[in-house]
This record gives sequence, C-alpha cells and structure tokens, in this order.
Amino acid sequence: MVADRASDADRERALAEVGSGFVAGRLSYETFTQRRVQALQARTTAELRGLVADLHRRRRLAAAASAAGRRVLQSADRLLRRRAPSLPLPPGAPRRFTIGRELACDVTLADDSVSRWHASLQRGPDGWLLADLGSTNGTRLNGWRVTSPSPVEAGDVVTFGGVTFVLADRPR
Repeated sequence: MVADRASDADRERALAEVGSGFVAGRLSYETFTQRRVQALQARTTAELRGLVADLHRRRRLAAAASAAGRRVLQSADRLLRRRAPSLPLPPGAPRRFTIGRELACDVTLADDSVSRWHASLQRGPDGWLLADLGSTNGTRLNGWRVTSPSPVEAGDVVTFGGVTFVLADRPR
C-alpha cells in the first residue's frame, strides 16, 4: 500500500488545527511547537492525521460534555419553572412560623423528605428570613442550599426536602 504524499495544503490544514487546539487550551505551548515542527516535516497525510487525531477526539468529548451540561441545566430550569403551589407569607402577626412534618409546626408537610422541624420563616425589620432548622435533606432558596438565615420575598422558590413552593404575598 502506497501512502498519500502530504501536500502544502494538507500541511496548512494540519497547522491550522494545531493552532486552533493551542488557542482553545487543548495543547500546551511545548506540544504546540513540537507539532508545528512535525507538521512541517511530515511526508504523508497519515503523519498529519496523527498530529491532530487527539484534537478531534477532545473536541467530540467537549461537545458531548457541553450537550450533557445543557440537558442538566434545561432539566433544572423545567423543574424550577413548573407550577409549584404557593406558600403565602402571612400578613401582620406572627413574627415567626415553623415548617416541618411535626403536627405542632405552623405549616405541616406530610412528606418523608421533610424533617419534623425543617425550617422557619421569621419576620425581621427588613422583611422575611428563611432559616434551616438542621433538617436532614436541607432547605433551598431558588436552588441554593440555605446554610444561614437568608432574606426571602414573594416570587422566590423555596424547597423543603423534596417539597417545593413559590412564596407569595397573598394566597392564590
């Protein structure tokens, strides 16, 4: 079998791909300079293909990872945008109310992912603060885990374990 002799155009294409790989951060400077020299010295198209083959694989892997990341973000977006029931912030008194599975809580949620005393909402001088009460499955505010009292307002998405609500000024 006779190998295809590399033309100047073949070398230029290989040099362009090696340069693109370097610019994209897929090659170190040392590897970039070595491959440029090898491309200029290559006699066959097979040698040139060997210089850029891993760049094609990395590009495909990066594209697959990017597509997977987009799917995860789209799923999370759909989850947050779905019509969750509203949890009205009570007007006037009380200054604090609790959320959990315990019947003594102000808001009782009958879900196994919710702790007995899961979270609290407390009215402060500047509005409401959401706090996790040491729950097992955590409290989230707009997708972020609550680790310290966090300010909330109407329209925020809150999740207690696996139960999600949208905070509202008044009941819908």
